[in-house]
Amino acid sequence: MGRYLEAGERIVRSDVLQGGITAEMRRLTIGMSDGGTRALVLRSYVDPFYAKHAEDSLNGEAGVLAQLMGTDVPAPALVAVDPTAAHCEFPSLLMTHLPGRTVLDDKALEPRIHLLARQLVAIHRFRPVERPRKYVALTTADTVVVPKGADAEVWAAAIDVIRRPAPPYEGRFLHRDFQPGNVLLDVPASVAADPHITGVVDWAATSWGPADLDVAHCSTNLALLHGPAWGLRFTRAYEEAGGVLAAAASERLYWLVRDGLASSEETRQVSRPWREAGRTELTTRVVEQRLDAYVTALMDMLS
Repeated sequence: MGRYLEAGERIVRSDVLQGGITAEMRRLTIGMSDGGTRALVLRSYVDPFYAKHAEDSLNGEAGVLAQLMGTDVPAPALVAVDPTAAHCEFPSLLMTHLPGRTVLDDKALEPRIHLLARQLVAIHRFRPVERPRKYVALTTADTVVVPKGADAEVWAAAIDVIRRPAPPYEGRFLHRDFQPGNVLLDVPASVAADPHITGVVDWAATSWGPADLDVAHCSTNLALLHGPAWGLRFTRAYEEAGGVLAAAASERLYWLVRDGLASSEETRQVSRPWREAGRTELTTRVVEQRLDAYVTALMDMLS
């Protein structure tokens, strides 16, 4: 670690950052030779299950961060990467710390929806020199977890949607986990001032695929955080911001349903960091109920 610091610098504090599911995130406060401080962020794959797959993930993220430097996408700058734990205790990536904070509450949602939409459009317009890997969608008709009390007929119809082949698409640069928990905002104290995005973090799953998939993922997260109507609202906001989705409504709904069903397998994992961030009312059961309502709303659009 010391090899990546400037002369006279040292780590004076290490704080665990909330929100990480697959990796441990730490904010490192660096004492500088002039008496000031600066901050870096260390992502480490501590869990043995995730550490086994860390090399490809960390190399991919390092490559993405390097390409995003100097663009209009506010991503952290790469400092160093140790994908095989040759120098660190765990496979790790070191990057700059960005200002701002995640905002997960229900206040002033409409302007935040538009901020998120405009930022995602900018991400999709980025043309990398080297394309990232093709997107992966692991959920299948056999792995979907139907929430307790859900309408079995509705969910069976939703599962039938993802039995179909994926629609054709024009490839785009995808963040692949774009959602409020990975977007940093500067929220002014004055109610008259508008918030703005200061950073987009967690580029570990970046891939190449349909813009609809990123939009669907953010829509699902908004539906679970704030209610189904906000998930549906984000799709419209993305288009209002200049984003282009699949031409056919049935193709758009394929991706929306696919991501909604994918979330059925991880409601417990997703809801935990939200509760740690202060949304204590978002129990696993509440999130399951919101997912059920969201999937039902999507299927109503198909009928």
